[in-house]
Amino acid sequence: VSDIIAAILFLIILSPLILILSVLIIITDKGQVIYKQDRVGKDGRPFSIYKFRSMKNDPEHGAHILSDLNKERMTWLGRIMRPYRMYEIPNFLNVLKGDMSIVGPRPERKYFIDQIVKRAPQYLNLQNVKPGVTSWGQVRFGYASNVDEMIERLKYDLYYMRHRSLWFDLKIILYTFGTVLKGKGL
Repeated sequence: VSDIIAAILFLIILSPLILILSVLIIITDKGQVIYKQDRVGKDGRPFSIYKFRSMKNDPEHGAHILSDLNKERMTWLGRIMRPYRMYEIPNFLNVLKGDMSIVGPRPERKYFIDQIVKRAPQYLNLQNVKPGVTSWGQVRFGYASNVDEMIERLKYDLYYMRHRSLWFDLKIILYTFGTVLKGKGL
């Protein structure tokens, strides 16, 4: 319930920015505003995560490429949105749908999970909770641009799993605001 209330509040507060970004995406790149990507959530269930499109249309062409490694495919607006994590704002719709929480390990694609689990089977412990819009791994480690980094970030997410509390969640949210305000989201 608190996740849903928080998501509604964030969406209301951010509604002017949502409108501006939506219009800019439509005007500048003539494509869909919201990008959907398959992710794995709680109990290993797949879901579609929503993001503002920050890459040119059909950025992956079926390949499993991390967007950080595909910067030439970013739109000019994407280059602005990504450091401030504005492209993640539609994740709050996933919270409203019940696929995600405000705080929890970030969800990953099955392709990468399969690679991670071969080397770090404890990754599957993250699927005991809903994935989050923000996470301890995200604010302490940052964006993982390859499987090695995903495994390194896993240490932070496992730490979160062992120490979950309302206070820890609030700390993560505060760190997230700092990351966003400083433009250090990538």
